[in-house]
Amino acid sequence: MRKTLSSKGKSAGLAAETTRIPAPGEGKRGESGYLAYLLRQASAANRLQMERALADLGVTLPQFFVLTMLGAYPGASGADIARLALLTPQTVSVIMNNLEKMGAIARQPHPVHGRIQTVALSDAGRALLAQCKVRATEVDKQLRAGLSPEEEQIVRRWLVSLAAPDSDLTA
Repeated sequence: MRKTLSSKGKSAGLAAETTRIPAPGEGKRGESGYLAYLLRQASAANRLQMERALADLGVTLPQFFVLTMLGAYPGASGADIARLALLTPQTVSVIMNNLEKMGAIARQPHPVHGRIQTVALSDAGRALLAQCKVRATEVDKQLRAGLSPEEEQIVRRWLVSLAAPDSDLTA
């Protein structure tokens, strides 16, 4: 792919300069690039892989995150699920409405607080989550390919330290 940068000023009459945009892994998109950019680039590639893996199940990646968190933390509020899934409460509300329409979750009034609803996976939701986890495990396996167990642990520790900089990872 080529991108053309036009000339300005005195040299406007000269032919346009052509710059080749590097592919992932090349130039600043490679090992010499900023770590933050490389992390974003890797995240985007992983997201695409996950979206493709879940597509035929009719599940989006944010829906998978919500299903996963509901399965892992039963009784968590919508706000808790939003924080856990790294989504806004408004987005989680829309996702839960769609999951409810799919029959993947069930809502019930909180036993004490009338305005609060508890959300739980339905049997269909647990079955759907199980299918999604098989796909996610395959994508995760691809991420770990080529890493020794020690290298994987280093990467995991580093990623957690970025997300929780005040945590003590030496314990």
